[in-house]
Amino acid sequence: MIDWDRVASLRGEIGAADFTEVVEMFLTESDAAVARLLAGIPDPTLEADLHFLKGSALNLGFRHLAALCGAGEKRAAVGAAVDVAEVAESFAASRQAFVAGLGGSRAA
Repeated sequence: MIDWDRVASLRGEIGAADFTEVVEMFLTESDAAVARLLAGIPDPTLEADLHFLKGSALNLGFRHLAALCGAGEKRAAVGAAVDVAEVAESFAASRQAFVAGLGGSRAA
């Protein structure tokens, strides 16, 4: 679910302080994007939110979430249905695993 090698690489690239800031920003912005997905915001925003989540998830090693968002983004682009509940569930599970893996703090 989480690519811990990517997490370690990112932390090494940007340093602990900036890593903490990136994680905080990702979690806050992703919470808002997932809330919009679940609220059923129209398709142009759906595609943009999925694109944002995909890129951010890849950056922080949320592999499963990134894959779901990539597939959803393609579906949204052609007007097909997207299982936003599955995306939200993946985000919640990934978030929980990520925070636990960082030692329980948001950005340990």
